[in-house]
Amino acid sequence: MFFSKLLIPTLRESPTDTDIISAKLMIKSGMIRKLASGFYEFLPLGLKVLRKIENIIRHEMNIIGGQEIILPLISPKNLWIETGRWNIYGKELFRLKDRKNAEFCLAPTAEEVIVDLVRKDVRSYKQLPIMLYQFGPKFRDEIRPRFGVMRSREFLMKDAYSFHTDELDLEKYYRIMLDAYKNICVKCGFKFCVVESTSGPIGGSLSHEFMILAENGETEVALCKCGYSATSEKTECLKVEGSMEELHAMDEIFTPNASTIENVVKFLELSTKNFLKTIIYIADGDPVVVLLREDHEINETKLQTLLEASEIMIADEQTVSTITNASIDFGDSVGFKNINVIADLSVIEILNAVSEANKKDYHVKNINYTSDYGINIIADVRKVVPGDICPRCKEKELKFLRGIEVGHIFKLTTKYSKSMNATYLDSNGKENLIFMGCYGLGVTRIVAATVEQSHDDSGIIWPDNITPFEVLIVPLDYYDDRSREVTEKIYKELSSKGLDVLVDDRNERPGVKFKDADLIGIPYRITIGKKDLANGNVEFKVRKDPKGSVKFLKPEEVVSKVLEIFKK
Repeated sequence: MFFSKLLIPTLRESPTDTDIISAKLMIKSGMIRKLASGFYEFLPLGLKVLRKIENIIRHEMNIIGGQEIILPLISPKNLWIETGRWNIYGKELFRLKDRKNAEFCLAPTAEEVIVDLVRKDVRSYKQLPIMLYQFGPKFRDEIRPRFGVMRSREFLMKDAYSFHTDELDLEKYYRIMLDAYKNICVKCGFKFCVVESTSGPIGGSLSHEFMILAENGETEVALCKCGYSATSEKTECLKVEGSMEELHAMDEIFTPNASTIENVVKFLELSTKNFLKTIIYIADGDPVVVLLREDHEINETKLQTLLEASEIMIADEQTVSTITNASIDFGDSVGFKNINVIADLSVIEILNAVSEANKKDYHVKNINYTSDYGINIIADVRKVVPGDICPRCKEKELKFLRGIEVGHIFKLTTKYSKSMNATYLDSNGKENLIFMGCYGLGVTRIVAATVEQSHDDSGIIWPDNITPFEVLIVPLDYYDDRSREVTEKIYKELSSKGLDVLVDDRNERPGVKFKDADLIGIPYRITIGKKDLANGNVEFKVRKDPKGSVKFLKPEEVVSKVLEIFKK
């Protein structure tokens, strides 16, 4: 392919309306263009990367027995009513009506549709197990689309679903899929980790996320040398031992001009670990009081799971005032009646604690969970923090990294088959619920996350297997007869071996060509200049090692070098 014939509208200046480096570089390099908030057009370079990732995924899915299908982008409301998710998905669900006033949604995921397909056409144990997968757009009406194609309102996804006679068979296939996803990550060429995760609105008994490690990753990951890894949202906090400190009588103390926790800590000469805070939530319409240490934060996913609530939210000021008889800034940790009070595990280790009182410039000290809290439940409801011990080995401190989720797999068991009555007949003619697994990969997310992980100040650095072109040939003067002759010879030899080669045949200054080359990020560059040709050489450069990788080779040597790299 020749640069002059390809739509690669690179930009000299970085776009100003981007909030992450991958979005900036993908727009600047001419891979994508923004149509509207959360909607992007993929141009030829970007589409080539998408298709290469698709082919890697398709190959791995076919190896483990997957069958590719295409499902409609629009799902009827009645299927989502069967599973109860029409309301659970809330405002993120794009909803629409046809001319007959029938309601539909633009599918953010396909569990309902795939189960409906299988329950109609799979009736016998002889047809199981089966795995069906597809590539297709998904839609979520994000309240605040951001990070370019990483969190957009339309995105390309590979979703797969497996169906089994029992949980043992599902478990075996789940592990097969786990390995297939690892193979995909390795072949795509990025650094990743696999972590235990929460299941969210998809549901199920077990799930794992696949994370591309990157400094700007939106998800915090906790890891231990023992092999444990999980999202911070999922990571358990260990139970602590109760304090042996002597109990004191509860007392109200005057804390003038101490409007912040920092001021109070300094005034009382205590650590924040001695302070409690109270947060009031509304869970499915009912108020819930949560107590935890002042230096900790609520893990809302843990709280929602504990309460088995479909929705939780921070209480508004009026609700707080009604419950505590105080303003939202002065709710204390004592005296709640007829309301569920949940204390985090860390509260157990605090005796003679301090909390805000129900009036200005006062705090209460010597609060004790054994007598003063009125606690109904003690549970792990906080976020994990540095210094916490691994919940698996119970010895080593956890390490924290940032990651970008690109894949998520779930053991759904009978969550959807039960609500949608998807059954099969066993060898005795008995009807049984089908067991199910769900496996998603964000194709557009992989593109953006790879750029986020692999770039420098000059532009993108593509891994070999998903680069839009493997080799870029840059003749400094394409219209020089000798330069053009050598360019076309190398181009034909590499292309004939199945390599994707781009020739920069533009009538541009060398500096412009080199800047675009680094920006686009093609991994191997062959530069052809008159001066080098006079000595019988061309320049060979590796993008990921820009300072130490330049070599001067004969044209036939550079062809052999590239073919050796790609095992052609």
